[in-house]
Amino acid sequence: MLPWTALGLALSLRLALARSGAERASAPRGDLMFLLDSSASVSHYEFSRVREFVGQLVAPLPLGTGALRASLVHVGSRPYTEFPFGQHSSGEAAQDAVRASAQRMGDTHTGLALVYAKEQLFAEASGARPGVPKVLVWVTDGGSSDPVGPPMQELKDLGVTVFIVSTGRGNFLELSAAASAPAEKHLHFVDVDDLHIIVQELRGSILDAMRPQQLHATEITSSGFRLAWPPLLTADSGYYVLELVPSAQPGAARRQQLPGNATDWIWAGLDPDTDYDVALVPESNVRLLRPQILRVRTRPGEAGPGASGPESGAGPAPTQLAALPAPEEAGPERIVISHARPRSLRVSWAPALGSAAALGYHVQFGPLRGGEAQRVEVPAGRNCTTLQGLAPGTAYLVTVTAAFRSGRESALSAKACTPDGPRPRPRPVPRAPTPGTASREP
Repeated sequence: MLPWTALGLALSLRLALARSGAERASAPRGDLMFLLDSSASVSHYEFSRVREFVGQLVAPLPLGTGALRASLVHVGSRPYTEFPFGQHSSGEAAQDAVRASAQRMGDTHTGLALVYAKEQLFAEASGARPGVPKVLVWVTDGGSSDPVGPPMQELKDLGVTVFIVSTGRGNFLELSAAASAPAEKHLHFVDVDDLHIIVQELRGSILDAMRPQQLHATEITSSGFRLAWPPLLTADSGYYVLELVPSAQPGAARRQQLPGNATDWIWAGLDPDTDYDVALVPESNVRLLRPQILRVRTRPGEAGPGASGPESGAGPAPTQLAALPAPEEAGPERIVISHARPRSLRVSWAPALGSAAALGYHVQFGPLRGGEAQRVEVPAGRNCTTLQGLAPGTAYLVTVTAAFRSGRESALSAKACTPDGPRPRPRPVPRAPTPGTASREP
């Protein structure tokens, strides 16, 4: 009986190790940064509402050493760190720090704050943990004094999941591009007094991002990327086989075997602007785990010196005439909602002064709380339309997009609410005939 007892103990130990690995995989772990618009474009009342919203988000989170860490950074003329990762070991302590934070005022330099976040907080040289999920929650009134797109893309290339909460009339297309995909899950347009509505949904999405169950790529460059995955195995319960195949060259596969306690691997020496198919195959005698498949595209490489200049020996380049500056292709500068009825409202917009003439506009609108979006085409020369078939007492997100001859589009969004409709009059209840009297036929 002793050999069977020993075998049973060994199997129990391996199952316990596998179970503990699964528990570690499901527990949230990572770095969460809140980026708040603390500039003068936000009123003191709006900032207090946003501060309360972030406090409600962070209070129940399981913060702790080696687990989930949170940080708060203000957007102003210069970025300011209210508290860094690891300073607070409980959600309640982080909530108290958020509520005690003061508005910084100044300009809205969000792009500068994103560069600061990448270099000072999300960088491994500054103490960021490698191989753990990273999440950014940006709460904004919709505007910025400097470009947001390039520094935000650099953060996403590092594997940062970006959630955006806009409380103002921001550019829907630009914010959609800045948020992680899909935008409907990572971008919220909410009135500052209604932020409490999305607290539970957004917190759940953050926790889901903090415990990824799938293979994913981070730190994507023109010549390589880092692969990361949750701890599906342990050193004693199996090993991994990684396979990398250029999509256009199936015969040029590369393989790598890794121990069961590995959670990341860097592929280097790759071609720029190329699609690669990656497979992670967990091999284990304890439990069956399906392979995970991922396609990653490396970033375009930089052009070499002289790539855009004249060829050697071709003689001097011809003199070029100075071109007149083309009008800027700017979208609507202001949206006005008027004539609001229970089932219709009027949308008007003002094109930006000095901008190029648009070929036409399209207006997209849909309920903020979910539902199918609709689209109305408006010809060039008109700057208003009436939206029909709306639901009474409903908040809508309305986006006006200008289309230009170059193929470029520029948009602006605003929130609109329809009033409640008239209440239906109660139908009269017929009275019963008085006893002893005959009812009169109509």
